[in-house]
Amino acid sequence: MIQRKFTATLPAMILTLTTLLMAADTDTGVLKKSGFLERLIKKSGVYNASRTGRTPGFVIDPAWPQPLPNNWLLGQIGGLYVDEHDHVWVYNRPRTLTTDEAGLEGPVAGAKDAEGQPVNGMGQPRPYGPVSDCCKAAPSVLEFDADGKLLQAWGGPSDPGFLGGKCKAEAGCIWPNSEHGIYVDHNDNVWISGNSAAASARGVVGQAPWTTNKDGGDGFVLKFDRNGNFKMRIGGTPKGPNSNDTHGGIHETPLLYQAADMVVDPATNRLYIADGYGNRRVLIVDAETGKYIGHFGAYGNNPVDDAAAKAAGPWMADYTKGNKKPAFFRNPVHCVKISNDGKIYVCDRGNDRIQVFDKNDPALGKPCRNPGGDAGKCGFVAEQLVSEHTNIIGTAVSMNFSTDKAQSCLYVGDNANQTIYILSRNNLQELGRLGRNGRNAGEFHYLHQVSVDSKGNIYTAEVD
Repeated sequence: MIQRKFTATLPAMILTLTTLLMAADTDTGVLKKSGFLERLIKKSGVYNASRTGRTPGFVIDPAWPQPLPNNWLLGQIGGLYVDEHDHVWVYNRPRTLTTDEAGLEGPVAGAKDAEGQPVNGMGQPRPYGPVSDCCKAAPSVLEFDADGKLLQAWGGPSDPGFLGGKCKAEAGCIWPNSEHGIYVDHNDNVWISGNSAAASARGVVGQAPWTTNKDGGDGFVLKFDRNGNFKMRIGGTPKGPNSNDTHGGIHETPLLYQAADMVVDPATNRLYIADGYGNRRVLIVDAETGKYIGHFGAYGNNPVDDAAAKAAGPWMADYTKGNKKPAFFRNPVHCVKISNDGKIYVCDRGNDRIQVFDKNDPALGKPCRNPGGDAGKCGFVAEQLVSEHTNIIGTAVSMNFSTDKAQSCLYVGDNANQTIYILSRNNLQELGRLGRNGRNAGEFHYLHQVSVDSKGNIYTAEVD
């Protein structure tokens, strides 16, 4: 539930640190003399810097964002994105709050558990009402400005009146059980997804009052305007994966399964979806109609062989045999991004790697075989292993680009080793690292999202 900001240029003054309250007045000289700023820069700056490449510098802003109103508290952060206005969109999971974190969430009228006790929206017992002075679950979607000031919040079961109001079931709006992935396109449309499997709701006990998708898995993405008015759903509520589905969802849109991320190409208005925790593909649809255009798996392969991928077991089963080029994405396919020069970058987290594709290759997304992973076939360009020996949850979780004209750096988040790799986009070689494992300023625990504003500042989010 932690979100952080790494500024690309050193701030003149920073007044707080997560583990120390320092006595200081408004004179910045007090901080400078104390060594506070030097310690902060050393702790949160880039390390393992390349001796030959040029590496950007960063320092943590521990005071971002500003305090939330209404005793709100964020749950795990499923998605984070910085839009074209440098507004930061946070997509959190209210239903992951523990009973003490949601102490102010009182019982839902008429809702009881198996023992007959009144419960709150998450199914936590509330026989005597709220259990403490803090806190309440924030709405699922929050918009901040660059200074960390909350501009608006909406969405999900913790937003009273939203379900059945702006999000009506009869219009096709189903809120996911587990929030995962947010994107704001060039027309200010807000896209969200979910990654709960069928008969599962992350953080939800049984059919708790805040369970929103009761029909199957989160097999859809939703499109809203920036104020939370529902516009479209792509997909449905499947019982399991099918990485080759093309029209099984609402209005004959493709059926997804536990999608993780999405991006719209403004040149073509095509929506690319990292699909996902259940399916093993990148799906391409029309962002206006939601209709199927194409899809591809690892190395551009289409169709995707779900059965072979499942039978192959985990990444280490291949890695220990010397097979470092599995011909399929392993779950989850966790992110998809598009660079200014038309390259598509995919986080194949389950295989500890990223893959690069050419959006202008006419073979990409069409039926095509490339089992050997040859560059130049089926739209495939290149790949890079990311801490390939890692044997927990996968590594490449999110990525984004530096803001220079050439987008020369690629920032790749690793949620197993809790760091951000700074790679040269030219050759995918490491230039440095940012962040370490931990819970203090400049450290990560379950790093989940990486996004960048127009000034080059990096924003991160965690699912701790």
